[in-house]
Amino acid sequence: MVLNTFQQAWIMEMASYVKSMDRNHLLEAGLEGFYGQSSPQRTNLNPGFNIGTDFIANNRIPGVDFATLHSYPDQWLSNSNDQNQLTFLSNWLDAHIQDAQYILHKPLLIAEFGKSSKDPSFTPYQRDLLYQTVYSKIYASAKHGGAAAGGLFWQLLSPGMDSFRDGYEVILDENSSTANVISQQAHKLYEIRKIFSRTRKLEMWKRAGARTQAGRAQWWDRNKGKPIGN
Repeated sequence: MVLNTFQQAWIMEMASYVKSMDRNHLLEAGLEGFYGQSSPQRTNLNPGFNIGTDFIANNRIPGVDFATLHSYPDQWLSNSNDQNQLTFLSNWLDAHIQDAQYILHKPLLIAEFGKSSKDPSFTPYQRDLLYQTVYSKIYASAKHGGAAAGGLFWQLLSPGMDSFRDGYEVILDENSSTANVISQQAHKLYEIRKIFSRTRKLEMWKRAGARTQAGRAQWWDRNKGKPIGN
């Protein structure tokens, strides 16, 4: 309880400080998404440990503009098989997307996820399944204007960056199937962006037209019965 209170105060102080210097950029706390004391009904979704953070309370702070979430089932549930890890991932994402939309009323960025090639049972197919699970949840939410705003897998490297390899790296030229999964998601989200952009433009035109009509009506009310011209 003391740790959580201290953490809340620190996030609130830092968020306020950053916003006092720059209100033109979105701010997030950069947390993994573990549930805490503010949502005891959700703590059973945590992967068997608690590091003192609180997804709901931490992201409710006014200066925090959007929530973040990480997911590493291969680390968090290292003794479980791939199917159990995917089931955990699906439930983990569903809960956070719902809570971001209906409790926090803020966007949610899946800021880190992946599957390590250093795991003895690793296959590119299993990594692709994990990516597809994350991406399908994001797309299902985003296409209806929901809270899920995007996903950033860990991590994209280019050839020659061998010193940065940690098992989670994706090098597009070396990982064609995963690169295809990423490309498909990028295309689908781009199409959603175009649809919402057109919708916003139509709404702006409608509002502008309504203002023009209202202005004409007001002018007519002010000037009816008055002679026009000299």
